[in-house]
Amino acid sequence: MNDEHPEERGTPIGRRVFLGTLALGAAGVVAAPPLQRGLEAFLGGAADKDPTGLTGLLPNGGGFRYYSVASSVPRKDAGSYRLTVDGLVDRPTTYTLDDLKALPQTRMVRDVQCVTGWRVPDTPFEGVRLSRLLDAARVRPSAKAIRFTCFDGTYTESLTLSQARRADVLVALRMQDKYLGHSHGGPARLYVAPMYFYKSAKWLSGITVTDEVRPGYWEKRGYDVDAWVGRSNGRDDAPTS
Repeated sequence: MNDEHPEERGTPIGRRVFLGTLALGAAGVVAAPPLQRGLEAFLGGAADKDPTGLTGLLPNGGGFRYYSVASSVPRKDAGSYRLTVDGLVDRPTTYTLDDLKALPQTRMVRDVQCVTGWRVPDTPFEGVRLSRLLDAARVRPSAKAIRFTCFDGTYTESLTLSQARRADVLVALRMQDKYLGHSHGGPARLYVAPMYFYKSAKWLSGITVTDEVRPGYWEKRGYDVDAWVGRSNGRDDAPTS
């Protein structure tokens, strides 16, 4: 999940913008909810242009950090967004955003735990259970795993088939009781409630059923493939679900 790690990207933000961001971050600690929401939007936009990752260390109303591993990420809306389910299935399917919204929605409230240490408690997510999309696609008996791709063109993730079929794994369309914005991976992202947040890939565009687990972006760089919170990556955080 690209939320977890900064890498160099975009054009450096200016000193005035960064100092202004610091001031706003301090104000957000005591601000009313409307100002906090504005601060969160500002930080999301600033992070898109910040190659240092420093904006990701600042406090904001939602408690999240804004990171991307790609140099830039295109924006998708209801007219341009598509999610493809393919691979070892009998019924490959492409969903529009409206298609996903029309399916039964599941809402859950869990803590979000980043492998780098920060945690956001009691975070509502809402979307379509991944198992529903897999059932509709008619997964073949030879299938063992799922590979996820993203429209940033860089990030990938993976789950075993049994992990993907858990009731607490969603193709999420909403977070914190509002539709996902671009900085949070909208219009749709993966949400794997019991695992560290790097598994919850942003800007989800492809769900490919495979015959083996293929390590994702951060797993190729040393992170655990099975990323259970508190039972992986050498960490002992409290479980999130």
